[in-house]
Amino acid sequence: MREIEQIYHNNFGIAFYWKQNSQTIIDKVQLVFKETGFYFTISELNQFCDLIEDSIIENACCEACEMKYSCHKFLLKTPCNSIDLAVSMTELKSIKDLVEGSLFKIELDEYVYGVGMN
Repeated sequence: MREIEQIYHNNFGIAFYWKQNSQTIIDKVQLVFKETGFYFTISELNQFCDLIEDSIIENACCEACEMKYSCHKFLLKTPCNSIDLAVSMTELKSIKDLVEGSLFKIELDEYVYGVGMN
């Protein structure tokens, strides 16, 4: 099995970098949730974050509905033009946490080990 360097995880999924010959490959992030895997650049991960937010806003009309968390699936677009996902609102919020947590950790590491170093 190939080695990984975990970036972030929650109960729904995990984000990590692949390692090759003990070197961490940081130009792409492997995102795995709900039996699905995406291998995104940081730019694509940011784009996915925006698409998640768009989906949450688009489905905000459900906030007053008593079935809001047990309703049908909502369409979630991805940075891959030919791939969209059908997810529940609970899953959508878990994916949002996974992506935002991953981006936060990536940006924090870039600052701490980059600009923030003396």
